[in-house]
Amino acid sequence: MASYTGRGVHGQVVHALGARIVGGALPEGATLDVRALGAELDVSITVMRESMKVLAGKGLIDARQKRGTFVRERKHWNLLDADLIRWQVESGAGQRLMRDLADVRSIVEPAAAHRAALHRTDDDLHAMEAALDAMAQAHAHSPADAAEADAAFHRALLNATGNEMLARMDLLLEPGLRERDRVVHSDTQADDPVPSHQAVLDAVRDQDPTRAECAMLDLLAKAVHDLDRVTRRPPAPGRP
Repeated sequence: MASYTGRGVHGQVVHALGARIVGGALPEGATLDVRALGAELDVSITVMRESMKVLAGKGLIDARQKRGTFVRERKHWNLLDADLIRWQVESGAGQRLMRDLADVRSIVEPAAAHRAALHRTDDDLHAMEAALDAMAQAHAHSPADAAEADAAFHRALLNATGNEMLARMDLLLEPGLRERDRVVHSDTQADDPVPSHQAVLDAVRDQDPTRAECAMLDLLAKAVHDLDRVTRRPPAPGRP
């Protein structure tokens, strides 16, 4: 699920074509003229073939005899892929993604907080505390660092459940969470995320599962509110 784009000319081609597909410029079912696209992007057929392999791995395209290379239906896309998540947001289709992410988090994370309060170890607490300290230092100074610290906190919380499958839910949640945090923490008027996370940590430390679950529900409600406030705010004068 790691991002591929940005890795030289291959990454640039993957980004260019992937963004077109996710944004609808290359619609589902469309046949791709690989040579023509290569000429348009001024890259060799070798680069195009390698890029097609990456896009196929993300579930965006396929190739069949007599039909050629074509865009697959959305139901086949790897929607958890970090690049696809970013391309959806860039194309203006991020609302559905963020709504779905909020739904999944509301199912998983309150239960995870409840379980973490029952099973956390001292090492788990130290990991959550370190992430919270990093979050406090990064807030209002480095959106990228704030997003990383936020992801680290939730990763540590999942790990604190003592359940290996729950711990690996970070693979499901993190790509969308990082994109959501990038949007929210980039806003100069973003609220301080530390208090809501501190409430979860305190409840987990006190081994109070009911309080931990409620604190996580409050945190998630705030996360939805923060994102709505940022995405629905009218643009500043002079900005598109």
